[in-house]
Formats: sequence, structure tokens, C-alpha cells
Amino acid sequence: MVKVIGAGFGRTGTYSLKAALEQLGFGPCYHMYEVFEHPDHAEVWRAAQRGEQVDWDTVLGDYQSTADWPAAAFYERHLEQWPDAKVILTTRDPERWYQSALNSIAHGVETWEIPPDEDVVPRMIREVIWEGTFDGRFANREHALEIFRRHVEGVKARVPADRLLIFDVNQGWEPLCAFLGVPVPDAPFPRTNSSEEWAQRRAEEAAANSES
Repeated sequence: MVKVIGAGFGRTGTYSLKAALEQLGFGPCYHMYEVFEHPDHAEVWRAAQRGEQVDWDTVLGDYQSTADWPAAAFYERHLEQWPDAKVILTTRDPERWYQSALNSIAHGVETWEIPPDEDVVPRMIREVIWEGTFDGRFANREHALEIFRRHVEGVKARVPADRLLIFDVNQGWEPLCAFLGVPVPDAPFPRTNSSEEWAQRRAEEAAANSES
């Protein structure tokens, strides 16, 4: 059962949040990387994007928390499914968020060509994020920033204040643990998936694929 719903866009510290939640006992946490591990989940997310009723337990039934896309795009529906869950909105300076996303997960997205028989995972990513969230206009900086700001304000308006934490991962353990009602660990807050780490991982994956 999902106890914590992550509503923040990718590149707002969502992978650090995933690691933190799992360290605090709210794992496993569903992050975009889970879709790559379970590509059959992509069809469920695509169906949700089309507005169809889906059985969320088919993808989230074994998870206690979510962070990042694609789950963040459906935080309202997840709140209906798990009405007692708490919501965490990871956020950061909008300009820095855009540059980070542009340099990493969105790199080259405007020129993606996805043939009809392409892997369902990149197709889901395009449909849910780049077309569904950003209207196919992520490369338009002002449009993407407006979508980001609108999302933040929308979460604030829709989620009751006593169930919402607006969280910058640079704040560390204290606000997160206070919100979740758990002790602060005697360990550094996880700092993971920087733009540099993301680029290195993609390069390693590309190299491995070229050798296989």
C-alpha cells in the first residue's frame, strides 16, 4: 500500500528522495527506474495517460512510496486510491530545474523519432511526460517553466496542507522526518543522480549496449 506519494517533477531531487524514503522504511519506492526494470508497467501508465481506469495495484501494489515520473503525473489519482497517504512535492529553483532537465533526461527529446514498433518504455515517456505534461513543447523554455510553476501551485491547491510537504532535498533529513513522524537517521542525507552522474550512467549503458 502506498503511504507516501511523490508529486515532484523529475530532476527535483526525486532519486535522492527515493533513497531517503527507503532508508526511512517507506520502501520500496517507485521511481522511473522501476519502469525500465519492469517494462510491462509502461502499458498501464499509457492507459492512465489516455484517461482509462487502471488497476494501480498492478504496478504499485508492492510499493510503499512513489517519486519522480511517471507516478508524479498521476498524484491526484493516487491520492484518491490511497486517501491516507502523505504527499511530498520536491521542488527547486525553476531555472536550475529546467537546465538540469534539458541537459539530462530531455536531451534530444525534440528530435526523437519513435517508430511504431519501438520499445513501449520510450513511447510511454514521450506520451506521459513530453507530450502529456509539456504539450510537446519542452524546448520552449518559458512554456516549460510555466508548466513547472503551474504544477507546483496546483499541488499546493489540491492537497490539504497538513498532508503536504514542499521539500527541497538540500534541506536534509529534518523536515522530511518531522513530516513522516520518524527519527532522523544517524547518516548523511542521500545525494544521488546529479546531472554528471546521470550522464556517466547513460554513457556506460550506451557502451554496454554497443558491446552486446
